[in-house]
Amino acid sequence: MLILVHEMGGTIESWDRVVPLLQERFRIFRFDMRGAGMSEKVKEGIRVDQLADDLAALLDAVGVSEKALVAGCAVGAAVALSFATRHLERCAGLVLMNPALNVIPENLPGLQARAQRLREAGTHGIVEESLASGYPESFRALDPAHFDLFRARWLANDPESLRAHFLMLAGMDLRSDLAAIACPVLGISGRFDPLRTTSYVQHLLDPVVDAQLVVIDAGHHMPDQAPEAVAREIASFTLRLPGLRSGEAA
Repeated sequence: MLILVHEMGGTIESWDRVVPLLQERFRIFRFDMRGAGMSEKVKEGIRVDQLADDLAALLDAVGVSEKALVAGCAVGAAVALSFATRHLERCAGLVLMNPALNVIPENLPGLQARAQRLREAGTHGIVEESLASGYPESFRALDPAHFDLFRARWLANDPESLRAHFLMLAGMDLRSDLAAIACPVLGISGRFDPLRTTSYVQHLLDPVVDAQLVVIDAGHHMPDQAPEAVAREIASFTLRLPGLRSGEAA
């Protein structure tokens, strides 16, 4: 099984371009994390470990007990990592795409300021700033209509829930958790991501015993911007993880 965890500000639809490329190879499980999409909305105080435990409870609710490859993008990678540390018996491997596991001190004031503007002006008040670095113009130009859809989904976020996720990231540092990971780890870095650079991702992976890093032509929102490359790297990585079952997407 392959579990897909979307980014902060994303939804289950963040994987729409990846799932068709992998659904013949894997049973795929994706979901809206708490505070996103059609899931329960949240307020300030949500923690990444709660989101990881939500995933475990959701798998229990639908009767999934097998080990899975867990893949997450940005803050979704933090949720995937927390899931692997808290429920290690359920994780066969990890894929961390442009992982957002902490915030460097110089970026913290800007993140906190955007969280405050979310409260004052809603998602419209920060959408341009947030997507300027995460979704480069070169990728927008490839399919402007698709980018318009991506932007519309982003604007549809619940402002209070998104603010809670921003503040969760502001207070989060999971870097030390990586040293405890026993399963194989694949890091995927977007070559054009200024938010989580390749050097940052490589530094994160250095303590991991069984880790590899690949770099693809993508920005921060790589499942949407480079789905073929993401699917290719996941499929290649799973050759190291025998026993994953194939089947239909969920």
